[in-house]
Amino acid sequence: MDIISLFAGCGGLDLGFRLAGFNPVWANEYDKSIWDTYQFNHTETLLDGRDIRKINSDEIPNCIGIIGGPPCQSWSAAGAKRGIDDCRGQLFWDYIRIVRDKQPLFFLAENVGGILAPRNRDAFTYILSQFEQIGYRVSHKLLNARNFGVPQDRKRVIVIGYRESLGFGFEFPQPGDGVLTLRDAIFDLRAIAPIPVKGKLDHYHPLIPNHECADLGFSSIYMSRNRVRSWSEPSFTIQASGRHAPIHPQASKMILVGKDQRIFDPNSPQPYRRLSVRECARIQTFPDDFIFKYKYIIDGYKMVGNAVPVNLARILANKIFEDIVIGNRA
Repeated sequence: MDIISLFAGCGGLDLGFRLAGFNPVWANEYDKSIWDTYQFNHTETLLDGRDIRKINSDEIPNCIGIIGGPPCQSWSAAGAKRGIDDCRGQLFWDYIRIVRDKQPLFFLAENVGGILAPRNRDAFTYILSQFEQIGYRVSHKLLNARNFGVPQDRKRVIVIGYRESLGFGFEFPQPGDGVLTLRDAIFDLRAIAPIPVKGKLDHYHPLIPNHECADLGFSSIYMSRNRVRSWSEPSFTIQASGRHAPIHPQASKMILVGKDQRIFDPNSPQPYRRLSVRECARIQTFPDDFIFKYKYIIDGYKMVGNAVPVNLARILANKIFEDIVIGNRA
């Protein structure tokens, strides 16, 4: 049941797979601002903080599966848009290298929807072909996390490969019934005010871990569209940036006053504020006992926003467990 995690971040994928019955024994994450969080919440996993390009495959434990999300900024519509031509996009080759050398029964890779954009079509097709050439039957699909127990509109590409020797490929589970909302996720926190933070934290919330919110200005880009969803709706995508965190649903929706220009409603019954790190974590379906360690508020939002939602990870992991573990026993 041992798996390894590449580009682990704070470990949303890892937690989902652990809840499904897998055992993450080794993980790699190069960003040292994340190490304390990962180690605090994944005490049974050995964290390797080296540059993945400098780690030989024989230094990595043998495993039944490999999971991870190679950096996505290069493929993102909001990022560099350079895809495989960017050094971060090229880290996909190290993911493939390790899968090739370890030959696990399965792998799972997650990335932004931009990897399917026409400008990236040839590169993505080539990546899929490389997985096939090293012996895997590959499936991929653009999923919206809102259909898999996550109270958030979040579209991500999931690539899953099963080793050819298994004789079958992965079939994505069907979307669940109903959609969770902001009310489901954070309504019980509405009466507990978060601590506003501009940069470095000088104290932590006494009642709710990580219940701090970014107290920063609102750029013209931010004000170009509505950033408020109501209690009865799922959240906007939780991004890896405090400045772009959605507004809490206590406030009225923003008012359009011109092309790509909105204002806050002066008659809003409650003030406008960004969601706190803990509220974002709830929307990403992290449990409250998953504690994020950070000194700067931007690092808290970054860890939460870059993570794979735990519920989505668990549902995918459950299906893999049924296919590979239970199926092999049968």
